[in-house]
Amino acid sequence: MRNLWDTLSAGAQDSLITAGLLLPLAVIAAILLRGFAPWALVRAILWRFRWANLIFVLLISVSVGMGIGVIVQERGLRQGMAHAADKFDLVVSAPGSELTMTLATIFLRPSDVPLLSGRVYQDIADHENVDIAAPIAFGDSYLTAPLIGTIDAFVRHLGDGEIEGRMWQTSTEAIAGAAAPVRIGDVFTPVHGQEDDHDEEEEDEHGHHHDGFDLTVVGRLPPSGTPWDHAILIPVEGVWEVHGLANGHAPERGDRIGPPFDPDYFPGTPAVIVRSSALWANYALKSDFTRDSETMAFFPGTVLANLYRVMGDIRQAMSLMSLVTQGLVAASVLMGLFILTRLFQRQTAMLRALGAPRRFVMAVVWCYGASMLTLGTLGGILAGYATTAILSRIVSARTDVLVTATLGWSEIHLACGFLSGTALLSLLPAILVMRTPIAEGLRA
Repeated sequence: MRNLWDTLSAGAQDSLITAGLLLPLAVIAAILLRGFAPWALVRAILWRFRWANLIFVLLISVSVGMGIGVIVQERGLRQGMAHAADKFDLVVSAPGSELTMTLATIFLRPSDVPLLSGRVYQDIADHENVDIAAPIAFGDSYLTAPLIGTIDAFVRHLGDGEIEGRMWQTSTEAIAGAAAPVRIGDVFTPVHGQEDDHDEEEEDEHGHHHDGFDLTVVGRLPPSGTPWDHAILIPVEGVWEVHGLANGHAPERGDRIGPPFDPDYFPGTPAVIVRSSALWANYALKSDFTRDSETMAFFPGTVLANLYRVMGDIRQAMSLMSLVTQGLVAASVLMGLFILTRLFQRQTAMLRALGAPRRFVMAVVWCYGASMLTLGTLGGILAGYATTAILSRIVSARTDVLVTATLGWSEIHLACGFLSGTALLSLLPAILVMRTPIAEGLRA
């Protein structure tokens, strides 16, 4: 059986798991409903006590929706972070925290870190297996957009070769990310740090604006769903020049843009993004540029994988909390069904007094509870989808990482397991109705 199961596709396995979770519901229905058609009575009961039933269904929907939302949102954030790192094969920086550098280079959260020298950069750029060695310079911004200095080859890599407009030709031209607050043709003056951290009086007094250094937007990158969509990219020479530093080239070549750089006039860079066309070469490059006292090289994907382990632990804890919540809700559902069946206890007693079969009366009570449970579970799936869509927008706006949370098989399994479990519990109110004396029921 194990071998047969392993030969099935993932979709087939998930479908069979779903069917197995719903099997108890189907078995109970087949046993109770065989030869009976209680639906007219069930519809009448649902309509007669519609407001109490509606509240009951809404409570079930909220519970199921919360459980689904926790699982979907965590998975969507993890996938969004992984997508953000797709373009960053290898990062070389000064020794320190890999997580800090990952946040700085991929998620554009600048930190004060040591700089790599021009000699180190030249060693990286001249390596035979390196196709792109992109220095990164940050620290300035415009409105809500960070200003990132780099080279044109890396910009083309980010846009997969597609750029609206044209590539920069001077150090005062810029390429805007897809969501940056500028348009092609705009001219702006960057500020030091994040502009929204300072009010206008502070900027005038302390000179946060880089007066006399105006940038013109000449191109725009396509959307990527990463924090780089909100960035404004300029030649790394422009970042150095605006801070009064050498621009990476000897004076006689001062108008040059991009590599090769002169190590003697290279002001330094916090990180170098390295790309090689050969996958195997990345591992060799990591080994070559991991020098204890000078540089460290790491795969951002590996750093994120370690972060996912922490997130996985959090997810397990939250999933456990969700299961506990589902258990409490199941207990509440059972209690609610006991209370709701008391509402029509007299009607069921009359059915029994008129000679209705015991199984028919049980079928009516069980179908009543199962109908609300089914409606509540379906409503919970819709609520979970709507909740994750809203939360995804909020998380995307706060982190600049595109989070596209969609329902998967694990959420379907959660909903089906909840439905079957509570449907099985709903047999207890039906049994209680049958055990209540007819005379007592008629007096209710």
